[in-house]
Amino acid sequence: MDFRNIAIIAHVDHGKTTLVDGLLRQCKAFQDHERVVDRVMDSMDLERERGITIAAKNTAVFYKGFKINICDTPGHADFGGEVERVLTMVEGAMLLVDASEGPLPQTRFVLKKAMERGLSILVCINKVDRPDARVDEVMDEIYDLFIDLDATEEQLDFPVLYASAKMGFARESMDDDNDDLRPLLDAIVEHVPSPPAAVEGASAQLLVTSLDYDPYVGRLALGRLFGAPLKRNAIGRLFGEDGDSRVKVQLIYTWSGLKRHEVEDAQPGDIVAIAGIDGLTVGDTVAVGEEPEALPRLTVDEPTIGMTMTINTSPLAGKEGKFLTARQIRNRLDKELLHNVSLRLEAESARAETFKLFGRGELQLAILIEQMRREGFELSVSRPEVVFKEQDDGTTLEPFEEVTLDVPDEFVGAMTQQLAGRKAEMRDMVSNGKGRTRMVYRVPTRGLIGFRSQMLTETRGTGVMNSLFDGWDRKVEGLPRRPRGALVADRSGKTTAYSLFHLQPRGELFVRPGVEVYEGSIIGLHVRQNDLNVNAVRGKQLTNFRASGADEKTILAPPREVTLEWALEFIDDDEWVEVTPTNIRLRKRELASNKRSIVRK
Repeated sequence: MDFRNIAIIAHVDHGKTTLVDGLLRQCKAFQDHERVVDRVMDSMDLERERGITIAAKNTAVFYKGFKINICDTPGHADFGGEVERVLTMVEGAMLLVDASEGPLPQTRFVLKKAMERGLSILVCINKVDRPDARVDEVMDEIYDLFIDLDATEEQLDFPVLYASAKMGFARESMDDDNDDLRPLLDAIVEHVPSPPAAVEGASAQLLVTSLDYDPYVGRLALGRLFGAPLKRNAIGRLFGEDGDSRVKVQLIYTWSGLKRHEVEDAQPGDIVAIAGIDGLTVGDTVAVGEEPEALPRLTVDEPTIGMTMTINTSPLAGKEGKFLTARQIRNRLDKELLHNVSLRLEAESARAETFKLFGRGELQLAILIEQMRREGFELSVSRPEVVFKEQDDGTTLEPFEEVTLDVPDEFVGAMTQQLAGRKAEMRDMVSNGKGRTRMVYRVPTRGLIGFRSQMLTETRGTGVMNSLFDGWDRKVEGLPRRPRGALVADRSGKTTAYSLFHLQPRGELFVRPGVEVYEGSIIGLHVRQNDLNVNAVRGKQLTNFRASGADEKTILAPPREVTLEWALEFIDDDEWVEVTPTNIRLRKRELASNKRSIVRK
């Protein structure tokens, strides 16, 4: 069988997963009696809740005698490591671009990576049925993007398709009237080269690009097969970071639709999974043959943001979670590092209770913490901090990001003022003539921490922000910190409506009546710069004397909802986010009020 391997790459929410849904349906990957949900490739709970793809996944469809292996990739820049990994398995990439929004920061990132690997690029303009679609302008922007990335003449001669993944059609021209995805499948077969054929006398090589787990057969290694066919029960060598060892390939699986099938042998060019080998990690090579050789190891861009994680030491520790110890947290992080090559972990020592976890961005780290929380872990997490690089000449470099903002025209001034204080440098500003303006800035990564929630507040939820790593530059001084202090509980107990009512003029509250707090809990945001220790558990003094005047009505404003992403952005260097399966709390690192200063430095 002839193969075609293609990755679908795009910016977040441009319709990759919906397009894969359409391909699976039209290629009859599902039985008639099967109940199929939308975005079937988004199998994780968090993916379905947030409407984003977090982990890359692969599927396969059969069309006109070809087996087309399709890799669905994440669209958010924080999960760029997943995209880089997947691009090693394919010969072609389909760049999906929204017909209204056009190319956005992540579009540039994934296209650059695909062009660096020399992949054949197909361009698909999606959502052409949108009432605000601007197909011709977006086509010009795509050409500008290719030219900006120094595309060759061959790369500029890319095929273009016009599609609506939601409606289930793709067309070679806007004037066509077909109502299916056949032109898209035909373009994949025609323009994506077939993988290299089997080489006589070569060894079968599998570069491990992803790991999975099956409760019956254990760890599965996923990757593209190179060189020669691979047979079940073959004896070969595993080339890891620390050397090579003799192994046996006990089971081989390939894909048909979303289902994994056990096979006796696999052909080079196919995407397969193998079982029966312990101790392998992402980047290793499994080779079978007379003279087995290793393939080049996977390399991904280095992390730019880190955070400190430690055990939960609050007075409420152990009441809500199942996994509490440093050993359990360390084991869970080590398990994550096995298949997530863009993360890095540091510990002060082998028995340390505090770990530093580094990743691509706040969202990537927040997703991991949310997964651990749902699994029953309790832990404390610090504010995200950027990674600095020390140069030989004594200068310090820090990461910068290119930020694209899409806001209504009336909020342009507010955004400009906010970003100027964060040492941002404007690169471009374009109005679409329909009431919205797109602004492009270069900002220190430190200056973006806490900006997203502020942007949504300033634009009343109508702003859209996207960012992309833009290299390293000299460290910037004078970046702003949180301008206001915290309201901090000075004793343990349950909050009362009476006490919270009298604390409302002091600032914005984060808790409702009846919530368990302890000394050092952060219950609100002070109106001034300094922290304020307050009594949030005070009850009304009850006597048998009737009040001479009418009692005050206890009317409380709704408290701010504390989410994990917002909490990580809000806290300062002397504070923790306490994460448990049922609650997200804010607290001071030093709980005793007489051991910490109320002046924020």
